[in-house]
Amino acid sequence: MKILIFRIAIIIFFLFPLYSCTNSGLSSEERVFKQIPELQEIKPHKPVKIKLKRNAKGEYAWDLSGNNAEEIIEADKKLRGSLKN
Repeated sequence: MKILIFRIAIIIFFLFPLYSCTNSGLSSEERVFKQIPELQEIKPHKPVKIKLKRNAKGEYAWDLSGNNAEEIIEADKKLRGSLKN
């Protein structure tokens, strides 16, 4: 009788940690991390880079670079307007 109680105690001792480490099914919803594609496609905004040059005659020239063509054209218009005055 003592051996039977000892065996049951050992079985409970080893099965209890296994049961506590497994998913008990208490929550019916699964936790899934979903990636939102809109967030992956967002790129940081890079400003237009302007390299301004001045020659010996005092005339200005510049090189513009950037990712957005509309912003480059707008920066060019602003430079032309401000440097002609």
